[in-house]
Amino acid sequence: MTLAARLKLALIPPLGAIVIRALGRTLRIRTLHGERVTSFWGAGRSVIIAFWHGRQLMLPLGYGGSRLYILVSEHRDGELIHRIVRRFGFDTVRGSTTRGGARALRQLVRLGRSGAGLAVTPDGPRGPRCVAQAGVVELAKLTGLPIVPLTFSASKKNSSAVGTGSKSRCRSAGLALPGASRSGCRPTPAARSLRQNGWRWRRRSTSSTMRRIAP
Repeated sequence: MTLAARLKLALIPPLGAIVIRALGRTLRIRTLHGERVTSFWGAGRSVIIAFWHGRQLMLPLGYGGSRLYILVSEHRDGELIHRIVRRFGFDTVRGSTTRGGARALRQLVRLGRSGAGLAVTPDGPRGPRCVAQAGVVELAKLTGLPIVPLTFSASKKNSSAVGTGSKSRCRSAGLALPGASRSGCRPTPAARSLRQNGWRWRRRSTSSTMRRIAP
């Protein structure tokens, strides 16, 4: 291992853990449907947490259950993830579909049957992105544990005072916001495509949601 690689493994994990904790302090986290998983924990049952590979950054802040074993690849990037999540008290099982997969599956099955919680990315590091592969279903069959999807998303808070309009040259998501000013705003190609396909933005109280308008 080169000196640069050793420095990377030594410095990135502690810095990564600091960044995740710092981001967490800037967020007001709200959990949706948490009772569905706490009901399993209350009954003394473990679960398989399934989360998309692209949403793994904030996983340490989104899990509040018992001991968890996360499937992490044996790649060099996997070693970085392994060292970061251990700083949050999680354990890992090393392996993937391309290297050490069968051994990792056996270890996960043994841990799951012993009562430990498991976490996997059903789309894996190689994708296709956000397309679940059969491995997580096979793991559930072999352990008898339920699969609980977990994801994380964030929305930017609108801190502008009521009635304050922006005259900057912004790129608007759409023009169907009731009461919104059009000063300097122009729709993006994505917004025009949304409107052509029947999508419009509608504002409800302080948040914006998107719904499809039936033709």
